[in-house]
Amino acid sequence: MPGYEMFGDEERKEVNEVLETGILMRYGFDGPRKGRWKAKELEEAINKTFGSKHAQLVCNGTAALTTALACLGIGYGDEVIMPGFTFVASFEAVLSVGATPVLVDIDESLTLDPEAVRAAITPKTKCVMPVHMCGSMADMDALQAICKEHKLILLEDACQSIGASYKGKYLGTIGDAGAFSFDFVKTMTCAEGGVVLTNNANVYTKSDGYSDHGHDHKGVDRGADLHPFIGYNYRISELHAAVGLAQIRKLDKFLAIQKRNHAALKEMLSKVPGITFRKIPDPQGDSCTFLSWFVPSAEVARAIIDELKLKNVLAGNFYWYDNNWHYIRKWDHLKNATTLNALHPELKAAVIKQANKNFAASDAIMSRCISTLINLSWTEQQLSEKGQAIVNAAKKVMATQAV
Repeated sequence: MPGYEMFGDEERKEVNEVLETGILMRYGFDGPRKGRWKAKELEEAINKTFGSKHAQLVCNGTAALTTALACLGIGYGDEVIMPGFTFVASFEAVLSVGATPVLVDIDESLTLDPEAVRAAITPKTKCVMPVHMCGSMADMDALQAICKEHKLILLEDACQSIGASYKGKYLGTIGDAGAFSFDFVKTMTCAEGGVVLTNNANVYTKSDGYSDHGHDHKGVDRGADLHPFIGYNYRISELHAAVGLAQIRKLDKFLAIQKRNHAALKEMLSKVPGITFRKIPDPQGDSCTFLSWFVPSAEVARAIIDELKLKNVLAGNFYWYDNNWHYIRKWDHLKNATTLNALHPELKAAVIKQANKNFAASDAIMSRCISTLINLSWTEQQLSEKGQAIVNAAKKVMATQAV
């Protein structure tokens, strides 16, 4: 990770084919585009690659989540259970459809704790949204069982785990719907883009219209399309789809490199006493975009980060506990429900209540966690040097802390 590291002639070829026609929009202009439909091709490739029945491309991962939520019928008065460790887009999407994000604790998988999910269910709960963070997966058997028992929708935020699987099924295709992000730093990139995956034809039909102003896309004249419902402009462009079309053909190569580099780095760190690793519900399915590891305490974690910074090897090592974008602890804008447009008073009060709960169980995990990004472009020497620098920093800090 990420796919932009291997941007090359394949991507340029696909983009140039779009530029040659001058038709940058995914819909209409049938004649001038000369039979080139990059978005349609990419949707077909996504279905073939991941085993989904339907795929609807949109402009980014946030739009994919928002579209999926709306098309699953989630909105005002509904609660969506999600983890306190995610990217801010997850709760932004829930708020955008008028629902309440109910944040709960994670476990050492760095994803939803099934028991925390069960404890958070209320009569208003409509959806459980696991976020498959840092390349790996939530316990989907447990979450599916909970959703089946309580008749809840299961929506997978798989934006960070493209190519990961759970017991033979790709993440994003297991629940009622799933979402990928194809932004610039994802496993495969469109520069900007996202997709709604679903095996439900009705959800797909709604996604197709919702992401394009409600167009039903049933005729050959776009201007004569009917609008069965109000939609929004979440379209992807042909240029972005063209990049993704080249990238998805290289996905297997990306994943193979990630897994090789991940295994090598994990082997090096596993020799350091005091370091342990995240729990992975299905180790064979890990996409290996990050190696996430634990140390004995927050003090040790921060000291290691400081040491890596001192040695100029901090890049690619993330201490999420102090991160502004990925963990509940620093989301003051959510805790205060700070928005530019007024929220309904009931929704605002619910958001503030949910975001200011006690997350001590998650704090105990996240404060000890460091995640190391796995690059595709590392040479063997760079990988060895990176690993040795982390090992040296960890050993130095833990030896000092032990005195």
